[in-house]
Amino acid sequence: MSRNVCISAVDGQTGFLIAELLLTDQKFSSKVDSVCGLTLHPTSAKCKELQKLGVTIIPHKSGKVKEMAATLKESGADALCIIPPTHKDKFDITMELVAAGKKAGVPNICLVSSAGADMADAKKQPRLREFIDIEQLVMEAKGDAKTPTGTSPVVVRGGFYAENLLNYSPQFKERILPLPIGPNHKFAPIALGDVALVVANVLSGKGKHGFDDKHRGQLIVLTGPMLAAGDELAEAATQALGTDMQFEDISEAEAKRVLHAQAPSDASEIQYLLEYYSLVREGKTNYISTCAFHDITGQHPQEPVDFFKVYAGEFKPEHASKKRKTNGK
Repeated sequence: MSRNVCISAVDGQTGFLIAELLLTDQKFSSKVDSVCGLTLHPTSAKCKELQKLGVTIIPHKSGKVKEMAATLKESGADALCIIPPTHKDKFDITMELVAAGKKAGVPNICLVSSAGADMADAKKQPRLREFIDIEQLVMEAKGDAKTPTGTSPVVVRGGFYAENLLNYSPQFKERILPLPIGPNHKFAPIALGDVALVVANVLSGKGKHGFDDKHRGQLIVLTGPMLAAGDELAEAATQALGTDMQFEDISEAEAKRVLHAQAPSDASEIQYLLEYYSLVREGKTNYISTCAFHDITGQHPQEPVDFFKVYAGEFKPEHASKKRKTNGK
């Protein structure tokens, strides 16, 4: 049984890591025949790097479902990994891609969604809540006998990426972790590489009906293994960096200023982060969800202390750029 994977937003951190894993890790590369990547930025450095690994880069031209469906058919993909792109029109672009996948009859669909979206209020956290509408469109195909797209759906809800903390590296150098999460409630950041590891397992898995029966039809919720308030996260950083770090509860307005000044993301992604922080303040993230990670990978997700150790150089003045972590050890 062949497996030809198409990954959207392949130039982003998540898509890049998944593609890299599928092609460089023998566990996955032995099960995958080809990988192509849809991207809004086909000339980006990450796309050029992926091309060297063997990824076929396809410009993502949004606007017409019919044309997108034709592009997917032409790619020969039998598995589509849908990752909402970093873009102000993320919702529309992603909904169009879901519809195009259905029109093209791609039998295996894996959507990378967001943990916490189900807790989001459409008025207070609209960017987060959008993921539920996208999930619904993916799952709708299950009840449509006229398309093979409902055969093998998987939804992976990734939690708050620990790598988002890198946005505050200038403050870390001053021994401060500033987050607008309040003093009491907790959340469980997950390493981006751990989410990519789960998705790579799903995309490369094979069963009688498409994806491996262990994964097919699953709604997979992923968080990190440690539920932490701000002080506890600062303590983990202290242990890893050997420097006394202090948590500072800042206002949403200050967080917005910091992110706009320091985060490489666009305004829509910054809004997403601010909405997630508001979920924390509301007490809606006081849980961990690691059972699926253990079942699928056989590993333990990365602890916060280990995350800070991996990126210790990012928080020091003379830091050297490091590749994102791609395993759960």
